[in-house]
Amino acid sequence: MKFGTKTIHAGVEPDPTTGAIMTPIYQTSTYVQRSPGDHKGYEYSRTHNPTRTALQYALAALENGNHGLCFASGMAATDCIIKLLKPGDEVISTNDLYGGTYRIFTKVYQTYGIKFTFVSMADINSIEQHITENTKMIWVETPTNPLLNIIDIKGAAAISKKHNLTLVVDNTFSTPYLQTPLDLGADIVMHSLTKYMAGHSDVVMGAIVVKDDALAEQLAFFQNACGGTPGPQDCFLVLRGLKTLHIRMQRHCENGKAVAEYLKQHPKVEKVFWPGFESHPNHQIARDQMRDFGGMISFVLKGDKQEDAIQVLEKLKYFALAESLGGVESLCGHPATMTHASIPQVERLKGGLSDSLIRLSVGIEDVEDLIADLEQAIG
Repeated sequence: MKFGTKTIHAGVEPDPTTGAIMTPIYQTSTYVQRSPGDHKGYEYSRTHNPTRTALQYALAALENGNHGLCFASGMAATDCIIKLLKPGDEVISTNDLYGGTYRIFTKVYQTYGIKFTFVSMADINSIEQHITENTKMIWVETPTNPLLNIIDIKGAAAISKKHNLTLVVDNTFSTPYLQTPLDLGADIVMHSLTKYMAGHSDVVMGAIVVKDDALAEQLAFFQNACGGTPGPQDCFLVLRGLKTLHIRMQRHCENGKAVAEYLKQHPKVEKVFWPGFESHPNHQIARDQMRDFGGMISFVLKGDKQEDAIQVLEKLKYFALAESLGGVESLCGHPATMTHASIPQVERLKGGLSDSLIRLSVGIEDVEDLIADLEQAIG
């Protein structure tokens, strides 16, 4: 199946009881057994639920993996992955990443003896100088949040295989519509399904997709044992959202390109971060590993003053000032005080995330209205 067909059909079958074309919401905590241990594959909904099973199959199919696992949030998925490690192990992570990921790494797992090294991955070969005998994992976001840095997944996979490391790719910004990291050599793909995959700003959920059977078994053990699983209503909502993923992403990309080009020529804008520009760092890598460039854009106004950025954010109307991204509606945000507030200022500035940076999640509205909104807000 091609991708658009997959989003509608992969992993889902008509309900065997009624023939319902949409997967039912199995709103149940437990399942009747004929005799102890004699059941229909379901015993307790923390472990398995038919609605969640359908979603996990669909996600695995879209990412070209063999196993999908769903969680109550993207952070719960991240938490499950880090449980693969033990005290003394080391992780090499990109230095430009979601603030919540930085927080769980440094404020939670670092206290249990796991070491995290945050490095620029602009030159993928620079990773090797940070590898020690204790390094067990490489953590990649690409494009990164919020500077849209592009990291070479194939290059990271070659390094991880050379040193017997686990390569994790956070594919939240791209979705499998734009790139499939498992095909490029990643071991684990994770998502905040809250964003583009669900796509309607009405659910919070995370996911992991892998190919390896043994790795999937270990992660599924943590999923069940630790219990950070989603309810069937939320799983139903994500299944619903996936069916339009391809057409939504196409429009996000089209609108993103138009908005990025508008901002680039605006006399009051100093710099625009968007992977589709030839001048964007690692643009050629983006062209090679992505199918388009997405709807996420960040920019800095001339003068680089936080008060000017705040004024623009307060004036925007169609771009709603809110946390999160990836919904059908356009959102704007101030990473320094919102999504990345948990990262110390010195670390943010070191990675290039200034106090005046504005991040846009370009939605699927008519792009002329979005550009007019930016025009009236920036002036």
